[in-house]
Amino acid sequence: NYYFIRVNQMLEPGGVFICKGQTITERKHDYFRRFTPYLGRIVYFGDFLFRRVMPKLPVLQGWYFALTRGRNRALSETEIMGRFYFCGFELIHKREIDGIMHFILRKSAEPREDMNPTYGPLIRLKRKGLNGKTIYVKKFRTMHPYSEYLQAYVHATNDLQEGGKFKDDFRITSWGKIMRKLWIDELPQFLNFFAGELSLVGVRALSEHYYSLYPPDMQELRLKVKPGLLPPFYADMPRTFEEIVESERSYLMQKMEKPFRTDWKYF
Repeated sequence: NYYFIRVNQMLEPGGVFICKGQTITERKHDYFRRFTPYLGRIVYFGDFLFRRVMPKLPVLQGWYFALTRGRNRALSETEIMGRFYFCGFELIHKREIDGIMHFILRKSAEPREDMNPTYGPLIRLKRKGLNGKTIYVKKFRTMHPYSEYLQAYVHATNDLQEGGKFKDDFRITSWGKIMRKLWIDELPQFLNFFAGELSLVGVRALSEHYYSLYPPDMQELRLKVKPGLLPPFYADMPRTFEEIVESERSYLMQKMEKPFRTDWKYF
């Protein structure tokens, strides 16, 4: 990130930056081309543990960076793109050439000031809470690191699908899809519940970008109640974003009149 931030500082707004790198998928294919299938799997597995897993474990991070100075790390394409957006760039074009991904980027903003981008298995996501207060919702990771900085890009590229989720969301890992189906990723949110930041029943705590998609009156209404673990979505099962907004509006209006009775009914 320090290199990307330095490049950003040297460019004028709208300036173009061209770079290339080997993604973890291309890295895997490279090992399988260079070695026999059996040996390729062994070499790739060792490389994956050392250059992909080790840098993400707090206990081993220090040793890894002392040995490698952070060079030649194995990164997914999603994480690379997330780092670009974190550092103030937007993607113009990307293309794989001879096993290497090439990127054309434009400076669109100043680098983010977040000191701790989500990286480990337990993540803290910045969300809007009661009265607009910023809360950090805890979850088990189901996306590639730095995925949160790609939310606007995914929305602009893929839009929303039925149920209000982002369509064809490439940020979700294969094991993350399984965790989401079983709701395992949601379990750490009970820490927010016991801290008084979330209620048992309530609208979902939203990111700044997703919150901006709501009409102004709903933005204001949403901030008047505490977000919750179990949203009204599961009671009404809306299909489109507009239906989700109306489902939440109905819940919130009832909640403000009869708080306990409304939560019990939706529970």
